[in-house]
Amino acid sequence: MSKNSSWRRAVIGVAGAALLTLPLAACGEKEDSAPPAGSPSAAASAAADPALAGRVPDAVKSDGVLKVGTDSTYAPAEFLDSDGQTVIGFDVDLFNAVAAKLGLKAQFESAPFDAILPGVDSGKYEVGVSSFTINDERKQSVTMVSYFSAGTQWATKAGNPNKINIDDACGKKIAVQTGTVQFDDITARSKKCTDAGKPAITIDQYQAQSDATAAVVSGKNDAMLADSPVGAYAVKQTNGQLELLGDIYESAPYGYVVKKDQTELAEVLRDAVVAIIDDGSYEASLKKWGVEAGGIDEPAVNP
Repeated sequence: MSKNSSWRRAVIGVAGAALLTLPLAACGEKEDSAPPAGSPSAAASAAADPALAGRVPDAVKSDGVLKVGTDSTYAPAEFLDSDGQTVIGFDVDLFNAVAAKLGLKAQFESAPFDAILPGVDSGKYEVGVSSFTINDERKQSVTMVSYFSAGTQWATKAGNPNKINIDDACGKKIAVQTGTVQFDDITARSKKCTDAGKPAITIDQYQAQSDATAAVVSGKNDAMLADSPVGAYAVKQTNGQLELLGDIYESAPYGYVVKKDQTELAEVLRDAVVAIIDDGSYEASLKKWGVEAGGIDEPAVNP
């Protein structure tokens, strides 16, 4: 992976996000509030670039819209606003700016996380924008364009009453979102437990990250693991009921997803990310959400 970013840090913060005093909402409900009114909008400052717009494949630009599949349960990256319909978040702001550079408008459609890649492959969506970690398995079926960097972090009940050790969670009940790299992570950890003659980890999968978080808050699960900015934001939203556990590990880039054979679209998306980095709208959007530590300066196709 190509990172080389002056913005990367050991911990991805969420200080810029507005917080509620209510517990995390259930799936499909608004989990949190957007940043304060008047915060900079990346899309607003990302003027169309005629050279980039001219490189967009005709079949994509014919209707002036980029159809985007996203799992809108993953604050602060992508989640539903107070109207229960509008998708907001730093992923949304960034991709709106990218689309604007291409002279297009992004049209976000909420979908289960594990349905987005098949939706891109079938042509239902032209792009998948949903905090997809770039890995070799995904690159076998789709083409990906890096635009951000995040790692994995665990969270548990405040005070860690169940004494969760991320290096030895054998016999514990752990929550993850379906189809994520965290599911692969916890599955491998469980196998290490059983190989050593210890109890397996009980892995509960949830379609929505908000439901995984709620399961830990309620005590149904002992802990969860999620992408670092998402986990940190969720902990903030639970009003002190949860705490982060251990350090961030296995940082990797997020990627926009297009069909395997859509290399021209992938390349112009990459160059549009470069353009919003150069004009400052990229950094402004990340700062708006308090996640600038995950910024990169060398987006790439299939890094």
